Amino acid sequence: MRFISPKTDFAFKKIFGSDDSHDILISFLNAIIYSGKQVIQSLEIIDPYNQADILDLKDSYLDVRAVLEDKTTVIIEMQVWNVHAFEKRVIYNLCKTYVNQLKFGQGYSYLNPVIGLTITDFSLFPSTQKVITSFHFQEQEEELSYQEKQLKLLFVELPKFTKKLEDLETLADKWIYFLKEAPSLEVIPPKMREIPQIEKAMNIANQAGLSVDELERLNKQEIFMEDRRGEITFAKIEAERNLLLRQLQRRLGELTSNIIMAIEGLNSQGLESLSEAMWDFSSLEDLLNWLAEYSG
Repeated sequence: MRFISPKTDFAFKKIFGSDDSHDILISFLNAIIYSGKQVIQSLEIIDPYNQADILDLKDSYLDVRAVLEDKTTVIIEMQVWNVHAFEKRVIYNLCKTYVNQLKFGQGYSYLNPVIGLTITDFSLFPSTQKVITSFHFQEQEEELSYQEKQLKLLFVELPKFTKKLEDLETLADKWIYFLKEAPSLEVIPPKMREIPQIEKAMNIANQAGLSVDELERLNKQEIFMEDRRGEITFAKIEAERNLLLRQLQRRLGELTSNIIMAIEGLNSQGLESLSEAMWDFSSLEDLLNWLAEYSG
């Protein structure tokens, strides 16, 4: 077997957002939002395209959107790259979903809770090693909650999840392992088969069950993801290089064209090494010696 990555937009929607995915999504949300407790018994999966009623508002494209039996709306987004203003977009989508519940003339009593669940393939909160983090309105000093059930943000940071297959214990562990490791598996592990909904999700993710059109669409998304990842990596390296050049010039004086060309030829690891070594330089000659030694 070969399993598709749930991180792609196409795969995530197919696994969690199709008409046949209600039981899968219920199990997943109970695991992540309610620590494995069977709080959610039923839900309705609705069109994740959230069109603004007001022309001045931006449209939102989400991966999955569901309304629970208690009228709570859950919006789910799988985010592969940490793009500019990503954190603001998360808040925007949450607030717009909350506001757009009201029809013209309806009172605020018609507003129902909204939960924003964001899964990231990058570390978002470096100050904590928690894989799942939850946020709501809270008084700053006394930690008094304000309308806790109305607006809530949850994040799952996949890079922070380091458990091996044999270490999986909770339902959340198994779902997060599936999200992160599905493409590396060759069969459905017995530990994953213990959860019928996860076994079903893995069967949906089995590449052998996809049509030619679905495989082509998936391939295009994977190529786009790799291209986008390369663009972001290149942009970060360029930013690091430009910052380093400015620091060196401020510390050592005007840099020659040969020095600039040598630094532009360094990869990310070389730039990091130079950024650490530069504080020991007292002249351009020190820099030249370091570049010669590093390239040699």
